[in-house]
Amino acid sequence: MIDLFYWPTPNGHKITLFLEEAGMDYTIHTVDISAGDQFRPEFLAISPNNRMPAIIDRNPEDGGEPISIFESGAILLYLAEKAEQFLPTDIRGRMAAIEWLFWQVGGLGPMAGQNHHFVQYAPEKIPYAMTRYINETNRLYGVMDRRLAQVPFLGGTDYSIADMACYPWVVPWKRQQQNLEEFPHLKRWFEGIAERPATIRAYEKGKALSARPV
Repeated sequence: MIDLFYWPTPNGHKITLFLEEAGMDYTIHTVDISAGDQFRPEFLAISPNNRMPAIIDRNPEDGGEPISIFESGAILLYLAEKAEQFLPTDIRGRMAAIEWLFWQVGGLGPMAGQNHHFVQYAPEKIPYAMTRYINETNRLYGVMDRRLAQVPFLGGTDYSIADMACYPWVVPWKRQQQNLEEFPHLKRWFEGIAERPATIRAYEKGKALSARPV
């Protein structure tokens, strides 16, 4: 059983996407970031950077004490290895999927996150910052589009944790001031993932927790 500490943000959706695809048993524990739940001592004991998601695996493979994990990329890698799904076993495929997972964690997520902040939430509209992060998000969309012109999925031939990491950060493309029509290969990939039954289930669970756009 996996305990998932979650709120329906792009990083939160990454983990429900995986758990729904893999058919793993899990329980959601809400971390309402609008109410400051991420600063509660009991959550900080699991996620010291006061960011969700985090998980506790109550049944780790070694049969020992429960394992807690924070950082969405680390969680996806752990779950993929535990479930033996959505991470290629051949060395080249595995490294491609991990490359794109790290690309999302180090690039797409932070840059799109700053886009969201300065365009949607900042109390003062700063044109330089808005333009910088809108343009950087656009550049990163282009990186994905060029990759997806060559292969069906970011990691290669098969759907993987790399796609699960990136998809939720493309969902709010309109709020990021982007146009998917400019990225035909990315659009094909995006629409295909959106139609997956596990994606639909994962996002429905998020909607049940929050009326916020996600």
